[in-house]
Amino acid sequence: MLTELQAKAAKPKEKRYMLRDDRGLYLRVDPSGRKYWIFRYWEQKKERQISLGPYPDLSMKDARLKRDEIQTGRAKGQSPYGNGMPPTLFSDVAEEWMRVRMKGKAPTYMRTIRFRLGKYILPGLENKTLEDISPADILRLCRQIEGQGHYETARRVKVIVGQVFRFAIAAGWIATDPTLALQGALCPRNVQHYATLTDPSEIATLMKAMTAYPYTVIRCAMLFSIYTFARPGEIRAAEWAEIKGDVWDIPSGKMKMKRRHMVPLSRQAQAIIEELRPVTGRGKYLFPSPRNDKRCMSENGVRVALRCLGFGKELITPHGFRSMFSTIANERGWNRDVIERQLAHVEQNQIRGAYNHAEYLSERIRMMQWWADWLDGLER
Repeated sequence: MLTELQAKAAKPKEKRYMLRDDRGLYLRVDPSGRKYWIFRYWEQKKERQISLGPYPDLSMKDARLKRDEIQTGRAKGQSPYGNGMPPTLFSDVAEEWMRVRMKGKAPTYMRTIRFRLGKYILPGLENKTLEDISPADILRLCRQIEGQGHYETARRVKVIVGQVFRFAIAAGWIATDPTLALQGALCPRNVQHYATLTDPSEIATLMKAMTAYPYTVIRCAMLFSIYTFARPGEIRAAEWAEIKGDVWDIPSGKMKMKRRHMVPLSRQAQAIIEELRPVTGRGKYLFPSPRNDKRCMSENGVRVALRCLGFGKELITPHGFRSMFSTIANERGWNRDVIERQLAHVEQNQIRGAYNHAEYLSERIRMMQWWADWLDGLER
């Protein structure tokens, strides 16, 4: 065990080092001469570190008491960060951020965040403490991603790192967010719109091809996508319990903007549902996975079918049905607010959005039927 005399006599070195006390407690000595009590433990085969406080402000006796409190809490299944104990490593802060801030988020969103943490962020930062991470470290990490041509991913990675730091700031674990110094440092965002078709003759060809597709579930998924122009993830995860007569009632938890969304179903969309009912109606999803009906269709289902029909990604994507509808509906003079509400977009003008609570449901019903009739009326 470490003695008080050894703790007081520990001198700074060129590199940070730690002196072992007992049962996971260490005294960390920084090159600056600062000394911190650190508790180290293992969880899920990974080492975790918690900074208990600076020495000598936190005495050896109190540091050991804090260590014992954390160990007792962990034995009861409690988070070690529940009593104001700050995690030391960036990876631990990120894990706590995921645990606290990702509650209620869509599973696909959480998977994306975990993927970016695991692939792009943690390999470069996980063994660093919050205090050790500089703007240059984050910029270096983002530059590597930009070097692979992933400019939007680099921007999103910077956002995630910033969110982790701001979570730590709110918890009182650190005072500054180093990502704030990177304003304007990354390559400009290159906005790429989803490929779509707007020429009626090309859309007619697409409709003819989709209607003739031989596999029922995929064919219905493609047609349901173009008739409702909901987001691809919402289409794939559509459940039979959400179909309520002539309305598809999507709960807020599935929506990108976390707002319940009503999709009026045209006669054509309802016909698709009735065609599907004897095929998938006994399960949970309208469009289940062919391998496991307890899961919804893969995100590649509609995309691959479009490619098989000869429509490459430069021509149309599943998400492109939304911009197809928006372009044509705006050209035909439909009310912009009605269009945007059916697309489940949030009003960008905050003042306008605060007062514009109208759902435009009756107009949306008419518009959805007009859209389906327009698609069916194309010469093909």
